[in-house]
Amino acid sequence: MKTVTVAIIGCGRIANAVHFPALSKLENVRIKYACDLIIEKAEKAKEDFPKTEQVITDYKVALADSEVDAVYVLTPNFAHYTVTMDALKAGKHVMCEKPITVNYKLSKEMADEAEKRGKILNIGVCNRYNRSIELLKQMNDEGKFGNIYHVYCSFRAFRSIPGLGGAFTDKSQSGGGVLIDWGVHYLDLIMYILGVPKLKNVTCDAYCEMAKDMKAYKYRDMWSEDTKDVENGVNDVDDFISGHIRTEKASISFNGAWAQNLDINDCYIDFLGDKKGARLTYGGKFIVCNGETLETEAPEYDMCNMFEREDEGFIESVLTGVKNRNNIENVIETAKLLDALYVSSERKAEVTLD
Repeated sequence: MKTVTVAIIGCGRIANAVHFPALSKLENVRIKYACDLIIEKAEKAKEDFPKTEQVITDYKVALADSEVDAVYVLTPNFAHYTVTMDALKAGKHVMCEKPITVNYKLSKEMADEAEKRGKILNIGVCNRYNRSIELLKQMNDEGKFGNIYHVYCSFRAFRSIPGLGGAFTDKSQSGGGVLIDWGVHYLDLIMYILGVPKLKNVTCDAYCEMAKDMKAYKYRDMWSEDTKDVENGVNDVDDFISGHIRTEKASISFNGAWAQNLDINDCYIDFLGDKKGARLTYGGKFIVCNGETLETEAPEYDMCNMFEREDEGFIESVLTGVKNRNNIENVIETAKLLDALYVSSERKAEVTLD
């Protein structure tokens, strides 16, 4: 059995909750390095995941190691570009968490560099390995919905701004707020199910309303609370987003909120076809409504660990050289879409894409 030697760069929540556990289960993976600027985070990862061999604070140590085949880039968004480009130039394959980076221009440069170097560059749009998404895509590919003419999605929550004042809410580090953090998953899986249709035009409105006074912001719980900095930090990203997208196939509309003054969580996607429609509960299963029989059914199927399958897929691509569904070539249109939506919100006008 051929073994893939990896280095994990960035030992924060996504690393510890998802990738360290998944890679630790794979017999054909050797985790040689855990790297983080805060050495205690890397040391804790090594302690929690004994398969990890060494702790470092400088990722270039791993890039200079000829034994390392691939790296996981699990840093804040702004660092994705630099670390990934350095890794590709060092001859490493890369698994980079979503979003690709802070804008489309830099994302395209990453894609071009991977192609130039002949290296695998996958992006962590994990929903493409969710069993519900696979089944919905299969149904659409087989024409079960007829013509899907519109898709609506909602990703709204009650006062859930993550790490307020830290990297999540500093546009220079994150590239955006709820759209680039949550919306990327919803819009990417929609694009995937629809077959990545060509984008035509978009319109979008973005708001930063709920934590103008960060010190006064009230919440029940906060993702990445240990990174918040309400005393000295920045909050200049969208906490609410609304938009409309036209593609060569279906139109798409959406509303998203990190934080709203409605104590509800509305996280679902509706696929409207002229034969059938479906509602997907995000992260869960879906129901299908048949326009001919007027019946609604809830298909029976087993869910899976999409994160484990995503990492298995990346390792397989490294071993075979075959690009899979999460390769940057197949995800780059989502980056173009996010960029266009933000441009539209800034201009207060519709944006046409080539």
